Amino acid sequence: MNDPITKPRTRARPKILPKTERPRLHKVILINDDYTPREFVVTVLKAEFRMTEDQAHKVMITAHQRGVCVVAVFTRDVAETKATRATDAGRAKGYPLLFTTEPEE
Repeated sequence: MNDPITKPRTRARPKILPKTERPRLHKVILINDDYTPREFVVTVLKAEFRMTEDQAHKVMITAHQRGVCVVAVFTRDVAETKATRATDAGRAKGYPLLFTTEPEE
């Protein structure tokens, strides 16, 4: 008689991919100064951070009262680019407007 040849069944294990970490986020911070006009700060916030007039005004007032204000949170590259562009906009007009970045905790 012919015996059927049986092969053991094997299951293919799913490949375990390494988990990718989310990029660390960075805060863009507006630092108050006594020389840059408030209207100009609002204009920069609206242009660079796409804020409404009310949002930009609130951020500007908070920075004025507290000395600093977190404007937005982005990945590192985006945060640094936006902070640099906003600071450069002030420098182009001769104002000491300053935006910085720092890692979010």
